[in-house]
Amino acid sequence: MLAFLPYWVEPVAHYMVTVGLKVTGQIAVVAVLSSGIIGILLGTLLTIRWWPLRSLIRLYVEIWRGLPLIVTIFLVYYALPSFGIEIQPWLAAAVALTLWGSAQIAEATRGAVESIPREQHEAAAALGFGWVGRHSFVIVPQAVRRLLPPLVSLLVNVIQNTTLAALIGVNELLTTGRQQIETLLFPPPVGTGQDHSLAIYSAILVTFFVISFPLTRLAAYLERRLV
Repeated sequence: MLAFLPYWVEPVAHYMVTVGLKVTGQIAVVAVLSSGIIGILLGTLLTIRWWPLRSLIRLYVEIWRGLPLIVTIFLVYYALPSFGIEIQPWLAAAVALTLWGSAQIAEATRGAVESIPREQHEAAAALGFGWVGRHSFVIVPQAVRRLLPPLVSLLVNVIQNTTLAALIGVNELLTTGRQQIETLLFPPPVGTGQDHSLAIYSAILVTFFVISFPLTRLAAYLERRLV
């Protein structure tokens, strides 16, 4: 650590990175991967003609897109144990973000699949592909190219929304920062006896900016080149 920084910066930064940033990344990775897989599958199925299945998927999409994310987090965290399913707080946050994210991706996937020219469907059918094969090997690979910008944007939104996990006791980045602020308020040798809220929250702001800004620029670049 740089010598001109106060002595308390290094242990605070170490704790926030090794605990808070690690959990934030853990939640984001699980939520984005799960959202992508589930969302692409559901969005593709939204294009079929069998209305009962399409209606069920549409209901799923509208529910999880329409509910405030904080409500979804509380619902997952408190509802699952009532059915005998014990779940860790960080995983409850990841599941809630997956429900929200998969609904967003499903709608984007539907639009991407429907934007593929009808001739592509007809050509695949002429080669002997059924519905599953046609979509698996011809249509969805082309649609995924158009989905890259919203997927990157989803990653940014998920990373930022991990801060809501603090409401169910998850030690993500924002929570660990608040914990360190409270610890530093104690007199020496436990803390410094001073309020370092501005410095720590500013560090959290910079961290989220450093992570999010390149991703937003990447999403904009992909949108210009691929869509």
